[in-house]
Amino acid sequence: MRIPTSAQEVTDTTKQAASWFDTHWQGWLAGGVRIVFIVVLAFVLRAVVRKLITQLITRMARSHESQEESRLGGLLANTGVVNPERRQQRSEAIGSVLRSVASFTIMGTAALMVLSALGVNLAPLLASAGVAGVAIGFGARNLVTDFLSGVFMIMEDQYGVGDEIDTGVATGTVLEVGLRVTKLRGTNGEIWYIRNGEVKRIANMSQGWSTASVDVQIGYKEDLPRVEGLIQEAAEALSKEAPYDELLWAPVSVLGVESVAADSVMVRIEARTAPGKSSVVARALRQRLKAAFDLAGVKVKEETPTAAAAAAAAAAASVTATAAPAVTDQAPPSALADPASPRFKATEPIPLPRPEQTP
Repeated sequence: MRIPTSAQEVTDTTKQAASWFDTHWQGWLAGGVRIVFIVVLAFVLRAVVRKLITQLITRMARSHESQEESRLGGLLANTGVVNPERRQQRSEAIGSVLRSVASFTIMGTAALMVLSALGVNLAPLLASAGVAGVAIGFGARNLVTDFLSGVFMIMEDQYGVGDEIDTGVATGTVLEVGLRVTKLRGTNGEIWYIRNGEVKRIANMSQGWSTASVDVQIGYKEDLPRVEGLIQEAAEALSKEAPYDELLWAPVSVLGVESVAADSVMVRIEARTAPGKSSVVARALRQRLKAAFDLAGVKVKEETPTAAAAAAAAAAASVTATAAPAVTDQAPPSALADPASPRFKATEPIPLPRPEQTP
């Protein structure tokens, strides 16, 4: 850059700078106003969208008080889940994801518009971002799969904290539900960390209701209608006791004979219980039935004739062995023991010739 050395050159340079500034100041002002407008609009739109998402999630998390709220709560609707805390957890997780996506989209678009207003060529930048996105997508495809699976698991309420689930690779109680990893507590106390993208199927034993199935064995000669009456009485008494009055959600039903054997009959009983409480109800029902059968004299197994005969024979043998001395087994007599037998005579030595007969 040449430095002016005379007054005329200084005057000419000043006039050129003033002319250049007079020509471009309007563009600068318009660009600055445009950038400020874009930034302000982005922040205002971001705040409005986040507030709308928060209000929508709050309404969806509340209990359905009207038909309109029921329609709005379709995203969180689940006929098998009525726990308010569970709905609150799901709504907070979904709201956090939606707010993050909205903020990223709005602020990213605003940043690109600001760069365009500054005169930056966005074509190379967008091309580089596209290539980088493809590379990251291939390199972190498992992470993206886990994240998307976690989002849909939470939105569909497949399981939540405290549920007893079976994921195929592990079974236990859910301790934490994340967007990438689900944490389970196993039956032996171990903790399982399961990636959401690796879960192909989920069995939730804590949603809706459970079924307690009990097989009762009774003797073959027992009166089935009488036994069914005893079962109904015991089940009705159990349903009136705490805490089983809340755990039993339907009357116990006797399905009938499940199998028939030579000495017993198997009767199947089912009861609808609270989710995850089928084993507790089944144990209590077996205990009550055992006490009722003992009181009524119901046998669980008949003695078969074969077993009775075997027991009598064993008793008679023991009595005989005690009363008479033991007789040892003797081998049959040998044919060589009889001196008149041909075999005995064949074994006799050949007699020596007499001396007078020697020539």
